[in-house]
This record gives sequence, C-alpha cells and structure tokens, in this order.
Amino acid sequence: MPHVLIVDDDVDAGLALKHIIANEGFMVTTATTLEQAKAEVKKRMPDVILTDLMLPDGKGFEIFGDSEPPKHVEMILMTGFASMETSIEALRLGFRDYLTKPVNIQRLKSLLARIPKPCDLKEEIDTLRNELLELGRFGKLWGTSPAMQTVYEQISRVAPCNATVLITGESGTGKEMVAQTIHELSARRKNMFLALNCSAISPQLIESELFGHEKGSFTGATKDRKGYFEQASCGTLFLDEVTEMPIEMQAKLLRVLETGCIMPVGSNTVIQTDVRIVAATNRDPAKAVADGKLREDLMYRLQVFPLNLPPLRERLEDTEILAEYFLLELNRTENQRKVLTSDALDKIRSYSWPGNVRELRNAIQRAFIMADRDITAECLFNVNGGTSQSKQSNVDEIVPGMTITELENKLINKTLAHCTGNKEKSAQLLGISVKTLYNKLKITK
Repeated sequence: MPHVLIVDDDVDAGLALKHIIANEGFMVTTATTLEQAKAEVKKRMPDVILTDLMLPDGKGFEIFGDSEPPKHVEMILMTGFASMETSIEALRLGFRDYLTKPVNIQRLKSLLARIPKPCDLKEEIDTLRNELLELGRFGKLWGTSPAMQTVYEQISRVAPCNATVLITGESGTGKEMVAQTIHELSARRKNMFLALNCSAISPQLIESELFGHEKGSFTGATKDRKGYFEQASCGTLFLDEVTEMPIEMQAKLLRVLETGCIMPVGSNTVIQTDVRIVAATNRDPAKAVADGKLREDLMYRLQVFPLNLPPLRERLEDTEILAEYFLLELNRTENQRKVLTSDALDKIRSYSWPGNVRELRNAIQRAFIMADRDITAECLFNVNGGTSQSKQSNVDEIVPGMTITELENKLINKTLAHCTGNKEKSAQLLGISVKTLYNKLKITK
C-alpha cells in the first residue's frame, strides 16, 4: 500500500487530511515539525510527502536538507503563500506539485489519483534519452544541438509535475510540439490534450470556447456545449498565442487558474475543473505586459515554469536531422524513395530559415512535390518563387553588424512590395504561414 507522510503544524488540518487520504487507499502518517518529519523519513521512506511550506522549526523544502528528494518520492507542497518564486523554488528542489491552502479536497483527490509510479516515468524519459542519442529525437522534437538539449532537460523536469508552463519563442519554432511532449510525459497523458489558438477565436466567442455555454445563452446557442476546460478534464489545455486573448478575458482566465472553477456562459452553476495549462506566445511576455497585451498577474501565474525555444538559425546543426525526418514522413505517406542531394543539404545547413522549423517543413514538402526523385538545391529553393536565398535582400544591402531581425524585416518588406501588398502570396513566397506573417508584422510595428 502506498505510504503518504503529511507534514503540517496545524494538527486539526493534518488529521482531516489524514482521514481523506486514508479513504483513498493510502497508508498515512503525520508530523507537525520538520524534526518529526525527518524522523518519520528515517523510519520509512514514504511514497508521497505532502508538506506545509512554513513549519515551526523550518520550511517544508528542508526535509532532505540540501539534497534532492529520492527519485521515487512524490513531493507535494502545501502553502498559503503561493508565488512564482515559491513555485520555481519548489520545482528546483524536486517538488512535483503544490496546493494552495485551504486545500481543495477535490483537487487533492484528483492529484492522488493521478500519481504515477515514478519509476515508470523515469523509464520512459530514459528511453527517450536513448532515442535522442541514437536517432536525434526526444518525444515529438528533433535535434541534438546544445540549445535543444537544454530544452529536453527542462521538459524532463517539468513534465511529471502539474505546474503551468509558459513557452516562448518565435513563430514556427515548434511550441505546440513542446506542449504535446510535456503532456505525453506527464501523469495526464491518458487523458485529452486540447489546443486553442487564442488569436483565431473572435473576442465574442472565446469565453464560450473556454468555459462552454448553455442553450439559449446567446444568439446561435442552440444547445448546451462543453468548453475546452471541461473537455480537457484531467488532461492538458494548450493556450497558443495567449497574449492575443482579449484583456478582459484574461481576468476571467486568471480567476479560473486560481480557483479551478468555471461557470459556463448563461449558467449559474459552478463547475470544478482539473486541467493543466500550458501556454505559449511569440512575444516577449514582459514587453507584452508593457504594451498592454498581457496582464502582469496572469503572466506570473502562467510562467511558473518559463521555457524558451531557440529559433532555428541558432541551431542550424539540427536542420539536416529535421529535413531528413520531414522527407522520411513524406516518403512513407506517399510510398516514395526520394532523397536530398548533397548540394541541397549544404543549402539547408547554411540558410537562416526566418520561418523556423515550419518554413523548413513547408520547403521540404514543396520540393518533394516538384522533384522526380533527387531533391536538389534548385528544387528546394526555387519552387514557384518560394524560399530562395537568391531572393533575399541583395548582398549589397546586407551591412555588417545588421541584426537577424533587421534582415528579416527587410526581406518581409521587399517581398510585400514585390507582391503589391498581397499577404497570402507574400507568405507563400517566404515559405511561412499567413498567420506567421501577420504575427511578424505586428512585432515589427
């Protein structure tokens, strides 16, 4: 039977938690001080430690001193003083999750029900590490560069816990792939992963999309509908481009993240939810706050664990692996055996890829369509006026010391001028999506 140690100087609260947890099928012991907790750990190492942050003789962080908790011990922090600093410190010291006092009993039960066997998750992550060494991949992500190794390490640490994650990075870097990998390495992986692009939903409908609505609550609401929070129950909800969410809606989202409760549009019924939030933005969060695009309190609530994805130009050593993977998938789908020539691979490795991984994938797909068998540099970079280094700004316009952003802006503006302002055609020529083009235009304003 799994063993839970409760560490809380509030005796009544500890006994109440003991009764609840025992009814969930756990053996439970309690301690009211840090010294007692250390003594209990010496007697028998628990499977789960549920500890208060502030204890009479120290902090719950200090049960194992300066050492990290054993890998097989599930550490859960209880605190009435939740903050971003506290959350990050808890994660750094090996805590998998935290609960805000007074403890929400339903959330506690859901958390206990989700607790995986740590050895299983460790085994899976170790398997992914082996795949990385052999194939150059980690879950849904590809690449062996030092920059991506850092990303993999961060994912490995945050995936098994329940902390909210804010992924930042340019459009096309693979933020949704990171979110999916986090979900698939978590205890929630057997439940739904849902993604919502906040910029693609009209301000009038986003509340209904998130929280659901009742029949007749507004024009067009012909039946009851569950929102994303209910649909993703016990799973993960990915909020892409969260800084594009209307500011008034951000206040409601913050309230849900703090209470775990939603109220469908047109309803007076409060619904308790258990959803992990992973959000993403291609903006600098601090600048988004300064520009009035993101509430500061929501930023702190979302980036309990911040994770930044590098642009492809900063890990060009990964481009060959990515290109070969995209081609492999196309060959499998179309039952072909097309290959990239050496000159194509040389061009792939030397090009700056302003549209990031998405641009590379689109370029491979276009070239696959045009090539008979061998995909040459000409196929890859000259498909109907598509991605082409020869079509970037003229060499004499590139000034030493010019930043990548300045060069990218020049390329975008010249392409728009060439297409007489047609954004759809410009995006096609640049090898990026129209949405990415709009995002880059917003950033350059």
